[in-house]
Amino acid sequence: MKVSTTSPRLILEEKKAIILFLGLFYTFYIIYEFIYFYLFPNPSGGSVIANKPNEGLGLWVYLIIFGLIPISVFFIKKGNPYIIKYFYIYSFLFLDLFHNIIIYLGTNKPFSAGHIVEVLFILFSPIFINKRYFWTVSLGMVLKYIIFLIVLQDTRIIFPMIIYIIICVIAFIILIRFYSYIGSLIEVHEELRRKEKLAVIGQMAAGIGHEIRNPLSSLKGFTQLQQERYPNTNDFYPIMIQEIDRINSIVNDLMYLGKPKEIKFNKANIEEIIAYTLSITQQQAERQGVTVETKIAGPLPPLDCDSFQLKQVFINLIKNAIESMPNGGRITIDVKVLKGKKMNISIQDEGCGIDEKSIPNIGEPFYTTKTEGTGLGLMVSNQIIQDHHGEIAIESILEKGTLVSLTFPLSHPNGLK
Repeated sequence: MKVSTTSPRLILEEKKAIILFLGLFYTFYIIYEFIYFYLFPNPSGGSVIANKPNEGLGLWVYLIIFGLIPISVFFIKKGNPYIIKYFYIYSFLFLDLFHNIIIYLGTNKPFSAGHIVEVLFILFSPIFINKRYFWTVSLGMVLKYIIFLIVLQDTRIIFPMIIYIIICVIAFIILIRFYSYIGSLIEVHEELRRKEKLAVIGQMAAGIGHEIRNPLSSLKGFTQLQQERYPNTNDFYPIMIQEIDRINSIVNDLMYLGKPKEIKFNKANIEEIIAYTLSITQQQAERQGVTVETKIAGPLPPLDCDSFQLKQVFINLIKNAIESMPNGGRITIDVKVLKGKKMNISIQDEGCGIDEKSIPNIGEPFYTTKTEGTGLGLMVSNQIIQDHHGEIAIESILEKGTLVSLTFPLSHPNGLK
């Protein structure tokens, strides 16, 4: 799931997460240091842990940690809060690594390093909804303790390393749930957006569909009359009639989307539906030098469907396949039954293909890859397929062709016999 990070809203949310993280980081850091260095000294007057202010890097640890604050403020004001979390994790890992190696290397001191903010880094990482950052934190923490184990040769390092691995697994589960939840929200948002588009189209169709049809009928009638009277005087009459039919087809699609027709499920023969479709598109295919091959896997059972609507779907798909091959080619229609419960109809062409980025948008209102298309044909087809409880899948390779696969249940879900 890729999301643009340049959105002002997302930048604001990142700032909120960073500010919360920094507040918790310094709160946990100060309280932890104060408790272990000043409230619980050991009998010899030192700290119960080896990370003393007068050992390792000494007070430089505090100066560096708190010196990161103005740098963070600078990046927040510059509108680039995304880099801050990486800046903190890298700084802490390298600082803690060198600090503890200086303390323990070449000594007999038992390893007892570690800090509460390490747990904070891991458990807080899912809040940023960033898998790269999560893996940076998790692998960074584990790698740091592996380096301690190799350099210091102290087996007591294994236990905290295992604990951090377990915490990383917990954080990963939380991160995956965040991604799943956000993905569901995005899908719901896209579905609502699609329904809003359909509602707008429906209102438009209801308002102007009938008004457009009436003058179209008159225009076509008068054009045909003029063509009959003067058949040899004007070559533009056929073009005018063709364009009027095209406008009428768009209006029909709009009318369907505005007020979908009631589906009348009946037992239908898929071979007859495909044969009818091919007879309608035969002339267009011959004009463009396109041949159509059908493959039917044995005798097929009847399909519960509205045959008139399925004919419209196949006409749209086969016309698209023909138009994708202006220089000729082959269309292969393959029909077979899947596990006795579903029927699969695939339409394979050898046309120009569809760009991979465009495939998810196929079927969206007014989205088309054709120069003279409207995008309504596939939109109507998608709606009919959904009304039949079917599925559509599109695979395409540029300059090689497109495969459209339709799957329908043989029997209506409501138990039509």
